[in-house]
Amino acid sequence: MEDTNGTSAAISCSTGSEHPLGATLMRGGCNFAVYAPDAVDVILCLFNGDTEEATLEISLPEKTGDVWHGFLPNIKAGQNYGYRVERNDGGLHSVPTDKLLIDPYALKISRAIKWDARRYKHDSQFMMPKCIVVDHNAYLPSAVAAPKVPKHKRIVYEAHVKGLTKLHPDVPKAHQGKFIGAAHPSVIKHLKALGITTVQFMPLCSFMPEPFITDKGLTNYWGYNPVNFFAPEPRYGVADALAELKEMVEAYHKADLEVIVDVVFNHTAEAGQGGPVLSFKGFCPYQAYLYEQTKSGELVFSNHSGCGNTINTAQPFMMALILDAMRHWVNVIGVDGFRFDLAVCLGREPQTFTNKSGLLRAISSDPVLKDKVLLAEPWDIGYGGYQVGRFPSPWLEVNDKYRDTIRAFWRGDDGVTADFATRLMGSRDIFHKGRRHISTSVNNVTYHDGFTLHDLVTYSERHNLDNLEDNRDGHGHNLSSNYGVEGETQDASIIEMRERQKRNLFATLIFSQGTPHILGGDELSRTQNGNNNAYCQDNPISWVNWELNKRKQDFLKFCQYVIRLRQSSSLLSELKLHDDTFTLSRNVKEINWYKPDGSDKASEDWNARHNKAFGVEIKGCVNGAQKPEHWFLCVNASENDVRFHLPTAAPKGGWTMHLDTRYQSLNEQPSICIQTVFLQASKSLTLFSFTEYNDGY
Repeated sequence: MEDTNGTSAAISCSTGSEHPLGATLMRGGCNFAVYAPDAVDVILCLFNGDTEEATLEISLPEKTGDVWHGFLPNIKAGQNYGYRVERNDGGLHSVPTDKLLIDPYALKISRAIKWDARRYKHDSQFMMPKCIVVDHNAYLPSAVAAPKVPKHKRIVYEAHVKGLTKLHPDVPKAHQGKFIGAAHPSVIKHLKALGITTVQFMPLCSFMPEPFITDKGLTNYWGYNPVNFFAPEPRYGVADALAELKEMVEAYHKADLEVIVDVVFNHTAEAGQGGPVLSFKGFCPYQAYLYEQTKSGELVFSNHSGCGNTINTAQPFMMALILDAMRHWVNVIGVDGFRFDLAVCLGREPQTFTNKSGLLRAISSDPVLKDKVLLAEPWDIGYGGYQVGRFPSPWLEVNDKYRDTIRAFWRGDDGVTADFATRLMGSRDIFHKGRRHISTSVNNVTYHDGFTLHDLVTYSERHNLDNLEDNRDGHGHNLSSNYGVEGETQDASIIEMRERQKRNLFATLIFSQGTPHILGGDELSRTQNGNNNAYCQDNPISWVNWELNKRKQDFLKFCQYVIRLRQSSSLLSELKLHDDTFTLSRNVKEINWYKPDGSDKASEDWNARHNKAFGVEIKGCVNGAQKPEHWFLCVNASENDVRFHLPTAAPKGGWTMHLDTRYQSLNEQPSICIQTVFLQASKSLTLFSFTEYNDGY
């Protein structure tokens, strides 16, 4: 064995073991094992942690099957390392040994990965961060119990670690944009006061911004371009990203908040043909990625993600790696579940989707993973890539049909009222009774990829020039409206309408059956200045502004109040119908649909294109509860005021109004008791409860 100066090294490398993969500290040293089936030589490289200078290079002495391995004595936690691989196969991905590779099983890396064409061109050593040997005993599972959130009580809040905290006035400057900052008591206090139960963080795994973005002077702010599935992103760490991430999750658990992490198991930052060699392309390119042949016979990467390469999740090594990574995030870091980006890639075997794929079955049967939150984005861009409603129970699924219908209805589009009612009741045309829980549909009106709620009612067109793609990127079909002026305005009537529409959209989201999904910052009226694809904007366009004027404060209080209403009711959060065999328990006596004149809503009324107002009455009682619930919801998306005849009241009591979205401030909303007739303003939603419903259940 020789060191990098060509002199004889004082230590020798023994064969070690092929299990476990990665760098594992043992008595007297460290075992290194990597999967590299087509390699002819795998070279372990050690580095000085301060200067990143190479201190030792040695070929792993043994190969068992497809795994190369060796044991080095006197290696301690904190040692920096990487690999070089010689393949010499002359094929599509012959990898020169001047490319330093990140261990796919590395649990920590030394710094953020930044593309630098000059430093990558020859020997990539100084561009690449180094893997860090970890003492597993230093990162033991937390003693804080994870919260137990019932399905029907779950309200998801999507957040970006940096965006959530970068401008927060209470977070110390050194902690802004970091895991530690996201755990600040003021941040958690805000989340608790809002009433959400679950924070879904955008990707936290280590990632690298794409070369073409970096060359333009921008960055991949969102992080959907992973390099490693285990190591937390160093950009969000202060001193020890792994320890600080664990502390963040523990702080949320202490506050009874769940933590879900967005994972990207569909592609990596190595991209397609000509993309950089960072990890998998050096170790196992033919196993890690899907390939297909063109008509001319050329072998190319499959591209079901739009990012140039698609992970072969059906390949045994990649399947095992994904499962191992998920278990690491649950057992060591402590997360409560996952949101899977472009989740159809998880079910391709290898090219065609099946909801009985090996990986989906393995996740659903794994003793560590099967009871965690599993939330699918049920599409990708490949053949047969739209699979909404096809994932197995108990998976939750993002429902884009909900988003589009709710937007279109409140904008005033014709012919969507019937679909709106279906979405309101849990989209059971997609997630069928008896087969899927009523909370299966993850309902959203805004998501990270699109307009914020404020921008949805402020801009009719996308304004993405800051992305330097001539405004061609981002979704063009936004179902948004500016209500008279594009962008911000001082016109009081336009502002009033925009605020009312925000209240309508948010209240509909919270009162719909399913799992509500809130885009972080919407409750604070966050704007991206009309940018609906801010993935490359690491600046105030993407950061949450915590400075609130009275109008923003009023909307925040409205959001808090609406969530409290949902959580205080069994029926508003979970309807258990007599014809739904998914559960044995029942809590619904009647659901009645009405036209504004009080008559029953017939099927032909739903098909009337200009019909945009209706009422729905819900009666019921949770088994064993003393007090039945009786609700009436009026919606009016038309341009006209509508006189509603409420269902006939019993001799005692009347209808108490809990919410009317025409009022900007809850203090302005009158507390009234109505017997039969109510005049509802245009573009508004009103919720009543009957104060004495005692005719039995």
